[in-house]
Amino acid sequence: MKILSFESSCDETAVAVLLAEDEQIRVLSNTVATQIDIHRLYGGVVPEIASRAHIDAISALTYEALRESGYTLSDIDLVAVTANPGLIGALLVAVNFAKSLAVANGIPLVPVDHIKGHIAAAYLNTETPPKPPFLALALSGGHTSIYRVDTYTDYKVIGETRDDAIGESFDKIGRMIDIPYPAGKGFDALAKEGFIRATGKTEGFYLAYKKAKLYRGGDFVLPSPALNDGTLDFSFSGLKTAAINLLHRYEQKGLPLDRALFAARYTYEVCEAVAKKISLAIDAHPDVSALVVAGGVAANSHLREVLSRVAKKKGIPLHIPALSLCGDNAAMIGAQGYHEYKNGKRADSTLNASALDSI
Repeated sequence: MKILSFESSCDETAVAVLLAEDEQIRVLSNTVATQIDIHRLYGGVVPEIASRAHIDAISALTYEALRESGYTLSDIDLVAVTANPGLIGALLVAVNFAKSLAVANGIPLVPVDHIKGHIAAAYLNTETPPKPPFLALALSGGHTSIYRVDTYTDYKVIGETRDDAIGESFDKIGRMIDIPYPAGKGFDALAKEGFIRATGKTEGFYLAYKKAKLYRGGDFVLPSPALNDGTLDFSFSGLKTAAINLLHRYEQKGLPLDRALFAARYTYEVCEAVAKKISLAIDAHPDVSALVVAGGVAANSHLREVLSRVAKKKGIPLHIPALSLCGDNAAMIGAQGYHEYKNGKRADSTLNASALDSI
């Protein structure tokens, strides 16, 4: 089955072509037009600007994706599109484009949940994709959630953030320490510098960090976002607020801030909280076959390292998509669309977008 898929939920316009055969899904093309440079001027995504940029890009990207795949529109067997959640104006661009194309050409159309799409990125370009039941940690946009995936289309939330998401907190705190939007990559690099300086190690610095003098006796004391209430939930607002208060205190006293050491401590608290909850989740669901970590924040090198250790300790396979598939893309939407189609899901010209989750 050849799948043409679309994604426009936030600030990336994306179109992809996939070839799916049984459980093997191969990416033939995966084109993305990013708007990061535009929104960086404002420190975050401006919805109206994002919607207009999607309109400008989507048609040309579709031609490009088809050309790169070696197929034409007449070869396509299925059209998949992100229908929710996301910025409503942005979502509507791809939804309307995809359904018009599908209806006009008599091609089946499938709507896809964006978060399910991120998790489905783990199915791509691999001979051993995860098979349900498995646990999935989705770290995308406003989401920090742990799911039990019982089938390729049946998801259950077993833990989530009660306020801010990891990515949001990195962006908000990153802006305060002069890391350009989006802050994820810059925060990752700055934290690495801090870990190395705190431990004096260029390798194994994360494991050595908690024993370092600058951790045990440093000024950057921050709370854990892992809630101690018997759930698998997080709260990043307390960590974010404590970090903001600490930064304001430094500013008010005219003290020089060591940005790298601060970024290391902030990153460490985030990673340790996630590791704690994932470890508990695996213990609570001993029948699962794998752990999937997906979404933009899954590109964080420190988080990947700590979760690799957790999975190894628990004796469970870890699946993290390639870096190119962690951010928003259309290939992941096509992968989930394939499974939705096999499960009988269809849409027609009445399909509408929604800002809400469907999981």
